[in-house]
Amino acid sequence: MEAITIHQGTTIPLMNNNIDTDQIIPKQFLKNILKIGYGKHLFNDWRYLDDGTPNPDFILNAPERKNATILISGDNFGCGSSREHAAWALKDWGFKIIIAGSYSDIFFMNCTKNGLLPITLPQSARDYLAQLAPDQTITIDLPHQKVSCPSKTYSFDIDATWKEKFIQGIDDIDLTLQHAQEIHDFEKKIPVF
Repeated sequence: MEAITIHQGTTIPLMNNNIDTDQIIPKQFLKNILKIGYGKHLFNDWRYLDDGTPNPDFILNAPERKNATILISGDNFGCGSSREHAAWALKDWGFKIIIAGSYSDIFFMNCTKNGLLPITLPQSARDYLAQLAPDQTITIDLPHQKVSCPSKTYSFDIDATWKEKFIQGIDDIDLTLQHAQEIHDFEKKIPVF
């Protein structure tokens, strides 16, 4: 997992509430078992017109937003089915951080386990961040739990365990591998039949 300590990036505001996982990555694209290749289908039904051409009115298609790494959104982000592919699609598109009012519990955990940092901020903070110009950079300071732009700074909470995993760039597999010798020693004690 890629470490996140201080991240600077531009934003894409998609301020809808209750964006579910089928809107994030529709079911017909869940054919791949790898964590890559889903970004091209992210928000597919909003991003493309019926003939398959990009919807010029959808913000992900705006040329000035193409390098954004921070998604600003509404409440209850990632609700619906528990598909981990939704986190994979957001990450594959290039997002590193999501700032929303709240998350579905399963989606939140899928983000943390896949290196996508979910931050919760109140509506007023998200409304302000959503109005920033496409080229305006904001800074996420994970060690100090701050979201900053030139004129405002917002604090956010994060579980200490997840904070440390993001800062170190480790996931559950990495944690397990830190005990590889102990696991090996234990397995040697198991009788073979």
